Amino acid sequence: MQQRELGRSGLQVSAIGLGCMGLSYGLGSGVSGDDGINLIRAAFDRGVTFFDTAEAYGPGANEELLGEAVEPFRDDVVIATKFGFRDGRPSEGVDSRPERIRQVADEALSRLRTDRIDLFYQHRVDPSVPMEDVAGAVRDLIAEGKVKHFGLSEAGAESIRRAHTVQPVAALQSEYSLWWREPEQTVLPVCEELGIGFVPFSPLGKGFLTGKIDENTEFTSGDFRNVVPRFSPEARRANMALVERVKAIADRKNATPAQIALAWLLAQRPWIVPIPGTTKLHRLEENIGAANVQLTRDDLSEIERELSQVKVEGERYPPQMAEMVGR
Repeated sequence: MQQRELGRSGLQVSAIGLGCMGLSYGLGSGVSGDDGINLIRAAFDRGVTFFDTAEAYGPGANEELLGEAVEPFRDDVVIATKFGFRDGRPSEGVDSRPERIRQVADEALSRLRTDRIDLFYQHRVDPSVPMEDVAGAVRDLIAEGKVKHFGLSEAGAESIRRAHTVQPVAALQSEYSLWWREPEQTVLPVCEELGIGFVPFSPLGKGFLTGKIDENTEFTSGDFRNVVPRFSPEARRANMALVERVKAIADRKNATPAQIALAWLLAQRPWIVPIPGTTKLHRLEENIGAANVQLTRDDLSEIERELSQVKVEGERYPPQMAEMVGR
């Protein structure tokens, strides 16, 4: 697979990474440990070298799964994990006190079976802790060799700038896709200016852009899409207009809707690296195949025209979660 550099950080990763969250958290019951390990190793065998996890996915269970999976080839992959929630539980609110950051780093190193974290993100901005203190804590961990690069997740432009003055930010991770383009307004320009890579999570619209979800789809207990306004039956019914347009373009390109959605992201900037997640091998292979889909300037213009005719319905987060983003 092609490699990309995240901004000007020097951090080289596969053009498409693997978001590991859904293997054990957030999308229902996940998969068995053996199945999760097999999927991660299958991704590596197919050229994926960038794996994303977090303390909050479990808490800790997803890091343990990833650590066991990549242990045989640890030096050949880039591991990203995150700190920032009280006791590793999003429901408990944010916590980025420097002492807590250090604790999370040490625990993550143990769970990941490694001696360094390649990319350590603040999962959500903590308004009670100055960003300079957060960046300083990670800077100290970098000086000690426990962390290699600093990242932010769902941070706003001001927070990015403040952090970057203390410790260069290698990557910003935020939701970005054909049905959530808000980062184009302020965040992507700041990343371009400062040389920061951008890592879109939910690049397939939490599965909606694959075309496999409609208004009648029922999500299992524990699947967070049950509380996302954009996934109400009414919103899904309205948003199918977007998927139908993507499907039509995919048919003409001899690709799948998911591949068009990922190829579109790759075409936006050379320092964008999406991290689609999946629990199925055939979906993994489909996603990886997007790296070979070439969208011409005319293709991109067509996509832009088609999308401009669709208004996506529904907020992407319930109110309590929306408060945590863009700070």
